[in-house]
Amino acid sequence: MGDGGDSLEAAWEAYSARDWVTARDTFTAAQEKSALSADDLAAVANCSWWLGDLDEALRVLQEAHRRYLDDRRPGPAALMAMEIGYTLSLRREEAQATGWMSRAARLLADHRDSVEQGYLDYVTGFESAFHGGDLDAALVAARRVQASGQRFGDPTLVAVGVLGQGRVLIRQGRVGEGMTLLDEAMVAAVSDDLDPGWAGNIYCHLMVVCEEIADLRRAGEWTEVTARWCEQMPGAGPFMGICRVHRAHVLQVRGAWREAEREVRLVCEELPHFDVGIVAEAHYQLGELRRQRGDLAGAEAEFRTGHRLGRDPQPGLALVRLAQGHTEAAATSIAARLATAGEDVLVRARLLPAAVEIAVAAGDVERARTAADELGRIAAIYATAGFATQAAHACGLVLLAAGDAEAALPRLREALHNWQQLGAPYEAARVRVLLAGGYDALGDRESATAERNAARDTVARLGAAWPASPLPDPAPARAGALTPREAEVLGLAASGKTNQQIAAELVLSIRTVERHLATVYEKLGVHGRSARAAAVSHALRQGIIP
Repeated sequence: MGDGGDSLEAAWEAYSARDWVTARDTFTAAQEKSALSADDLAAVANCSWWLGDLDEALRVLQEAHRRYLDDRRPGPAALMAMEIGYTLSLRREEAQATGWMSRAARLLADHRDSVEQGYLDYVTGFESAFHGGDLDAALVAARRVQASGQRFGDPTLVAVGVLGQGRVLIRQGRVGEGMTLLDEAMVAAVSDDLDPGWAGNIYCHLMVVCEEIADLRRAGEWTEVTARWCEQMPGAGPFMGICRVHRAHVLQVRGAWREAEREVRLVCEELPHFDVGIVAEAHYQLGELRRQRGDLAGAEAEFRTGHRLGRDPQPGLALVRLAQGHTEAAATSIAARLATAGEDVLVRARLLPAAVEIAVAAGDVERARTAADELGRIAAIYATAGFATQAAHACGLVLLAAGDAEAALPRLREALHNWQQLGAPYEAARVRVLLAGGYDALGDRESATAERNAARDTVARLGAAWPASPLPDPAPARAGALTPREAEVLGLAASGKTNQQIAAELVLSIRTVERHLATVYEKLGVHGRSARAAAVSHALRQGIIP
């Protein structure tokens, strides 16, 4: 018995140090000498979870659950039921997960004022309301969880309650207040004062938010901090894999593509049995890396795999179609996804930059402007550097597509500066290509060449495909190049008719009229806000129109 007691003491010391390998081995050795208690079994299950052995974790969790019931300890038994439900949900075994969560609620029916009820409130109160879109109810539940943690002296509950409030405030557009609370929760998460599993949960929530609101700086900072925290826990492979996905996204934005690919490949190899959602996200990121390198077939294959595992393939797949020259298919695809996004602002924000680019490539300037305006409104509400930069980029592209290079250049210069500040070289190169087109339109060949050369250097360093502009190639500036229809449209414009009146007279859509006029402006070499008047004046002088 003495040897068993010594072994258990050593096992608990290793467990407290979060040395999951040593702890599990030592608990197993102790079990050969004497039966493990329910608390011991719960610790063994947690070790197995951190080591990525979910089958063993589930088996031992269920044994610990039964032992707690035998010991007439419904609170800890309910916690085990919640752990089982959560673990099953990682594997997308939703029916069983729901059943275990229901069992946890039943066990706590007569123990409402307990620390275990606080955890159940988080799962079935905050998370259910938040993901169901009831933000008011989610905020009440998060505050209740925090209060429960304060009442019972449980720092983990306090931290997840703070986290929940932060998530709600961000969804409500109160980004500054919300991110302050998320940062507070993360400080607690990496302080070693919390249960490590819940600390990991806080990190995942934070990274989801950073990606939702394009807060690239904060994502990079907390990812590095969390990676160091993981490295202090021997054997924490699965959670390290979850960190890898988020870290890979940061690396990709920063242009460290080889490192990013290495990280997500490890996730695909190591975690398919552990967390299907994380593996799906890893395949999507691989698809983005392939697309940016010009491997469109490889990109599509990765997007398809991620989709099969549950990850939305958009906007990546629509951008593949655009790069393949299937502009109509790309436009249909992104429009359909925006329709299914409904009023979910943060989902729409993820899709809108691609929607702008695709609409411009399709010659639908009005649709592009509508998408860019929506992105601008979102950027004004959420006020992160990432959103502001995307909005400036989109606005500049739309202005170029409308033939107003003079107005486009300041917005594109702003986008370039911001992408550089955010350490996003590929996005900066994409803007430089647009800037070159703007300078060309104004006749500044030297500046256009400088921008293209800078973009070319970045593309070569990254091993990327050339970021082609979605704008059509400029037509030769020859008056005689106007088609009869273009001359007819310009003649009606010269008579003072509006685009809507021209469309009605010629039985065309307004967008078609705008496209004809944009082509006329390019052919005649006129740009800016006065392009219409300049085109009419030029055409009258040259006798193109009477």
